[in-house]
Amino acid sequence: MLMKLLKAVSFLSLALITLNASEFDKQAQKDKNELVKYFEAKFADPYKEKNRFFPYSTDDELKNGYSKGLKHMDFAIGSYSYAKDAKEQYEAIKEFPPYEDKIEKGETLYNQKFVNGKSLATCFPDPTVAGNYPYYDLNKKEVISLTTAVNQCLTDNGEKKWNAKKGDMAAFQAFLAYSSAEEGKKVDIKIPNKQAQEAYERGKEYYYTQRGYLKMSCATCHVQGAGERVRNEKLSPLLGQTTHFPVYRLKWGSLGTLERRIAGCIKDQGQVPPKVDSKKMHELLYFMAYMSNGMPVDGPDVRK
Repeated sequence: MLMKLLKAVSFLSLALITLNASEFDKQAQKDKNELVKYFEAKFADPYKEKNRFFPYSTDDELKNGYSKGLKHMDFAIGSYSYAKDAKEQYEAIKEFPPYEDKIEKGETLYNQKFVNGKSLATCFPDPTVAGNYPYYDLNKKEVISLTTAVNQCLTDNGEKKWNAKKGDMAAFQAFLAYSSAEEGKKVDIKIPNKQAQEAYERGKEYYYTQRGYLKMSCATCHVQGAGERVRNEKLSPLLGQTTHFPVYRLKWGSLGTLERRIAGCIKDQGQVPPKVDSKKMHELLYFMAYMSNGMPVDGPDVRK
């Protein structure tokens, strides 16, 4: 009788947690669904929708330069999902990706012993967790990014922090992303309580707020401007934007973390980017990652 009662209480507790989580998740789910609808409509047929979405593009480019009929999961590869010419180049580079040695280095770092005998494997016993970051830590009451979690593991074990943007950090994250992709893992970001919901909303506000002397926002380029040409490149979409990091960027000639790319992008907008380990950066990442929920982890990858 006691066991039945305990099981009933446990089931009720789990049901309440699920109910509460879905309630805190409600607006974020709505935001993501609307974003999916927006991008599917935008790339259903760029030429037919030119007056609505592509007022500055030529008819020839819209007819011949864009893929059409794209659906939610197609956007996991960013602008390569719709930029025909760029996708051909991308697929050629992926035949012999320039980051393979970094994955191997990341695996070595994963197993390498600290002075105290522990390792990164101690902190990350399951390396297929790339899609679970950033997450809201209920004890610390803040968003924790993967970069912060890695550096916390290092310092907790008497080691020095790594550069948050490149080097060993990018290589180790490449190993985690590769391991996650190999196991078919998907982005899975939770919003477990009201404080997490508020963190998500602050991240969303940052993404959509115009700043700097150019009066631009992240959304200017990656929502409204997604698919539009800037010089020789088509701008990437918010949908799926976090799935493929870290990336080997041809412009860098090296592998870099998501924080590195975001900081550079914000500078290009004429703004001062938030510090990589700041609350503002973490909450921005939290919002962006949630917008890719349910999409496959596809990193590491290559970008121009």
